[in-house]
Amino acid sequence: MRFSSNSLLLGAVALVSAIPVQDSPRQRLLDGKPLPGKYRSKNPYTPGYRDPYDTAVDSIGRGLDPLPWRNGDGASVLGPWNRERARQNPDLVRPPSTDSGNIPNLRWSFEGGWTRQTTIRELPTSIELAGVNMRLDHGAIRELHWHKEAEWAYVLSGSVRVTALDYEGGNFIDDLSQGDLWYFPSGVPHSLQGLDPNGTEFLLIFDDGRFSEESTFILTDWFAHTPKSVISKNFHLAPEVFERVPKREKYIFQGSKPGSIEEEEPKGKNVKKSKYQFTHRMLEQEAHVTSGGKVRITDSKNFPISKTVAAAHLDMEVGSLREMHWHPNADEWSFFIRGRARVTVFAAEGTARTFDYQAGDVGIVPKNMGHFIENIGDEPLEVLEIFRADEFRDFSLFQWLGETPRRMVVDTLFADDKEAGEKFLKEIDNPVKDEITLPDIKNDEEEDDL
Repeated sequence: MRFSSNSLLLGAVALVSAIPVQDSPRQRLLDGKPLPGKYRSKNPYTPGYRDPYDTAVDSIGRGLDPLPWRNGDGASVLGPWNRERARQNPDLVRPPSTDSGNIPNLRWSFEGGWTRQTTIRELPTSIELAGVNMRLDHGAIRELHWHKEAEWAYVLSGSVRVTALDYEGGNFIDDLSQGDLWYFPSGVPHSLQGLDPNGTEFLLIFDDGRFSEESTFILTDWFAHTPKSVISKNFHLAPEVFERVPKREKYIFQGSKPGSIEEEEPKGKNVKKSKYQFTHRMLEQEAHVTSGGKVRITDSKNFPISKTVAAAHLDMEVGSLREMHWHPNADEWSFFIRGRARVTVFAAEGTARTFDYQAGDVGIVPKNMGHFIENIGDEPLEVLEIFRADEFRDFSLFQWLGETPRRMVVDTLFADDKEAGEKFLKEIDNPVKDEITLPDIKNDEEEDDL
């Protein structure tokens, strides 16, 4: 079966995206500069603009950068940003109490942050994993909640405090920065709060492509749907104490500024710390250095609690290639953090597709399909390869052919060109796996001159 848009949508879906205009609202805010009056008064994608009627905006015709602000809600973008992709769907809404429909790349704006998701509904090949890009301003809280699915996360920018309660009643608190991870197994209650003066932005991964942010179990939502008489009995207090608790979920909201972990950690004789480590410093791992870059792999071997999500972080030099390979145990969910790339996926049956990606894009490579990632830009390429698996596994084409009997390799590939076959065998002799490769390729004339 050949690829079609309905049969295999491997291509690019943007969670966030790429290069800011130097004098754009986003860049000025990142640089700590005030917004000029032209932005405050006329640009709907700025924090001071108000439109009670939510009038349509022609962001392309007006040359606007559709940042995630509407009517005072939302926040700036810290991570990768694709302005042209964002212009295709610039509307920002608060999530309603009922199903909002499956709008690709929908952004939800809140007081102090925003979020959007890529699931099987937006990207049909995202079967095994779902992704959510979330932004929290300084002090903004993603309120106390839990999920049916396990949650894995990578901090893209800024710093964030995470809290959790484990299955044995132990509490956990940690502060994380760019390149750090967390993992909360199914059902573990937790919360998040932006710490950096400019807030934080992170990528959330859930171990089921059918995940939806709408299906989250949220504390305020539960209180709003429970009789106050029951809440009163549960907490041994008069019902009047709960008269002014929120009447609907808060989801993301501006909180008070946090103190240090030591100041805020729970105290008391019945309080105990968790014996589980829910966080991990991925970028502090010693990198595996290749001829074309650096690789860091995090799975249950070095982050034991992460039983359902494994990941590789790639730093690829200009012109380098994530070598031809495949993954036998899970689909690859790729997130492009920086740079531009070309990916070709081989799906057997004489079929293959090629896609170009830029920062903020998401791509899927189904399990066992051969592929490569090539840095086609003029800057280093940074990519996360994420899998629903407890262990990272891949097969290297280079290594496989180097450890296959030489006669079989030549008979298969070079039966009509023995001279080329000898050169090939020499290159793959005693093979060393080079996950990100940057070979010094010389043509025949250059070799003759040596």
